[in-house]
Amino acid sequence: MFSIFTFGRDILKIRKALALSCLLFIVGIIAGWLGTGEMERFLMQQLKGLGSISENLRNSSNPQLSFFAFIFMNNSIKGVLIIFLGALFGIAPVVFLLINGGVIGYLVHSFVLQGRDVFELIVLGLLPHGIIEIPAILIACAFGLQFGAKTASSIIGRNRAGGDWSSFMRQTLTASVWIVILLLIAAVIESTVTFALLS
Repeated sequence: MFSIFTFGRDILKIRKALALSCLLFIVGIIAGWLGTGEMERFLMQQLKGLGSISENLRNSSNPQLSFFAFIFMNNSIKGVLIIFLGALFGIAPVVFLLINGGVIGYLVHSFVLQGRDVFELIVLGLLPHGIIEIPAILIACAFGLQFGAKTASSIIGRNRAGGDWSSFMRQTLTASVWIVILLLIAAVIESTVTFALLS
């Protein structure tokens, strides 16, 4: 039930939702890059909040352990929640993808405008852990979107589209386990490799 091969097969079954998840994330990045007015202020608030948390963690007695604990707990809780909150017609995953994509787009654009090294930001700041974390979040959101689609299909009576709920709930449990594992690996990398590269 929880084998990585089962997880892989489950991902293939929701490939349309995964494609939509990737598309929404890209739209978020573009919106963040182009963001002005209220959107820009909102994204700045998100980054300031993250900056404040980062500063507090750096000032702790064991910064690396603090970063690891915060990153892992924050991401894994959100990663699992976003799957099951997707039951509410997929709204939560859509918002989550747009906001997170927007933050990345805005951050990269800010670096460009300030003449800072974007290569350093992406290769040192995002790539080491992001190569695992971002796909894990995209997959979690894809399951959330699929959950929303199944809920809507069941409500409007499209039983065929709604499909087998027991099978899908098994898929969400398998996905939850592997997403937490992937985010654990990403948190270890972010609190060690990324932390060291950016220090």
